[in-house]
Amino acid sequence: MRRLKKLAIILAGLYILSTLMLYFLQEKLIFLPSRLPQDYVYSFALPHQEFNLTTEDGAVLNGLHFKNSNSKGVLVYFHGNAGDLSRWGEIVLYFVEKEYDVIIMDYRTYGKSTGKLSPQALFDDAQLFYEYALEQYDEHRITLYGRSLGTGIATKLAATNNPKQLVLETPFYSLLDVAKSMFPILPVSLFLKYTLPSFEFMQDVSCPITIFHGTSDSVVPYESGEKLFKAIPHGRKTFFTIEEGDHNNLISFPQYHEGINKVLP
Repeated sequence: MRRLKKLAIILAGLYILSTLMLYFLQEKLIFLPSRLPQDYVYSFALPHQEFNLTTEDGAVLNGLHFKNSNSKGVLVYFHGNAGDLSRWGEIVLYFVEKEYDVIIMDYRTYGKSTGKLSPQALFDDAQLFYEYALEQYDEHRITLYGRSLGTGIATKLAATNNPKQLVLETPFYSLLDVAKSMFPILPVSLFLKYTLPSFEFMQDVSCPITIFHGTSDSVVPYESGEKLFKAIPHGRKTFFTIEEGDHNNLISFPQYHEGINKVLP
């Protein structure tokens, strides 16, 4: 009996310790930025312009603007939780080669961007970049594109603006939903600051929505993307299932290209 009691105390202690560690380390687990020196010079195969936007609280956000001479429109692209623009700039060249302009930002603490992360700052910063796009493009030419972490941000923007369309790659029902799948026995709903409830934002999105998700996604469960799709209240929605697709390799599947060619002809 004493052994059982001692074991129970040890397990309870480990549970509390794990919960506290997750609470205090949640930003380090969610955001995996890499930094760039301020004098870093981007080098890409296609024309681009580097620019900075300053927020109300003084953060300086670094962005890239890829331009075509006769663009079909513009993608305002929100990237995943790892890396910086030196990596993501290469990834969006796929869309630039399809003759779309691309505006992409680094979140606070990523690349050359400064400032302190917070849930509200993510959305406010995204709106700032959207307004930058509005200065140069008619809104009906703007496609919001979110990938992984960026899908929650892009969905929030689509809910509060009127873009041409919303395209989501490997999205989640909510970030809380993903956290619960990763830590099923911990009370993450009690302390997670970055819940990113995309399913709630979706209730106010009126533009067409396209989702791409792989059945073998090892980061955001395929079922989470399916739940998000079902939460979309209107019928102008399309879901592309990429059989055996993982979280970071959808571009290697023909189904992805077929879908992109339909929404970005």
